[in-house]
Amino acid sequence: MIDALRTVIKRQHYPLEVMMTCVRWYAAYPLSLRHVEEMMAERGVFVDHSTVSRWAIRILPVLEKIFRKYKRPVGGSWRMDETYVKVNGKWKYLYRAV
Repeated sequence: MIDALRTVIKRQHYPLEVMMTCVRWYAAYPLSLRHVEEMMAERGVFVDHSTVSRWAIRILPVLEKIFRKYKRPVGGSWRMDETYVKVNGKWKYLYRAV
C-alpha cells in the first residue's frame, strides 16, 4: 500500500512532509482549507488552499486503505456508568462508557 501512496504523490512540487502535514491538519482538526493555507504560510510554506484540497482528495482515500488494517474492532456491547461527584463545590453527573 505504501507503493500506492508513492504513486499518488509522485510528480508533486512540494515535499512529502508538507503534503502530509496539510492533509493531516485538514482531516484531523476542524480547519478549513484556507486556515490550513494560512497556518502553512506562517511557517514559511506558501501553498494555495485549492492545492491542499486536491491533495486531500487524492491522498485521504489511500491513507484510509492503509490504516484500515490497523483499526481495532469495537465490540457490540457497551456499558454505561454514571456517578454523582462534587466539582468546585457543586454536584455534577459524571458519565463514562466502557
